[in-house]
Amino acid sequence: MESNLKVFKSDRFDVEDAASLSLFLYPDSLFIFAKDKNQSNIGIHEYINFNWASLEQLLTSDHLLRTDLPAKIYLHQPEFSLVPGVLFQPGQEATYLAFASEPQANTSYFNTPLDSNNLQVLSCISGKLKKTLEARFSDLTFHHGSVCFLSYLFKERFNLIGQEILVSIFGNQIYAAAFSNQELAVFNIFSIDSKEDILKYALVLIDQLKFDRNHVRISIFGATNESGITEDWGKEYFHNFRMLTPHANQNFTHGFKHLKSVNLFETNWQFD
Repeated sequence: MESNLKVFKSDRFDVEDAASLSLFLYPDSLFIFAKDKNQSNIGIHEYINFNWASLEQLLTSDHLLRTDLPAKIYLHQPEFSLVPGVLFQPGQEATYLAFASEPQANTSYFNTPLDSNNLQVLSCISGKLKKTLEARFSDLTFHHGSVCFLSYLFKERFNLIGQEILVSIFGNQIYAAAFSNQELAVFNIFSIDSKEDILKYALVLIDQLKFDRNHVRISIFGATNESGITEDWGKEYFHNFRMLTPHANQNFTHGFKHLKSVNLFETNWQFD
């Protein structure tokens, strides 16, 4: 496990300065953000080739996780559902999530309101994983991982044109959002094997929403050099194609190096 760890930290990092933690659990990686009392990031641990089942071991071996601090847990997983705020009824979570996954025994549900409570992002966590985390942290909140990307899109919605498709890449998966006249029309998670799969899903959304391929704007977040995704490549297929870095609502204390190489959405923008 330790051999898969990358550490990013400030010049004067001291674990005693950590006041809260944010954990981003991706399908194959884990990012731990430690923040000081001013909510500035002071240290980040990145675990690659990470298995969620090994989290219990990590809670005792990683020095950022050994202290009982307020912690936010973000789960990037296919099991989630978007429910209009006016329709959301507590106690009906299993019904809402049945469209995304088969109901599992011993499951706990959680939801995050977005867009002035107009939307609830609902997801779940296994009882075993929740118990593991609660044994370490007394102050815990759970969110589906998509809330960071979605909260950013709602913040930027009035800068969108009439037909928009926005894609956030993480590993071999993407979040794909489509906005029609600045209203969210589609949002989902997809697995990808190559950059051509991004084209495929964009074209599916264009067809589904009857967008004009010559007018729709495609925006990509999180592409790496290794992916081969560039603006020149995208403009071979779409007239209006761009690569973006999200505006930042994250602050970092002095001395962070090589952080851009991670190209993680949450290094720039997080849901608070």
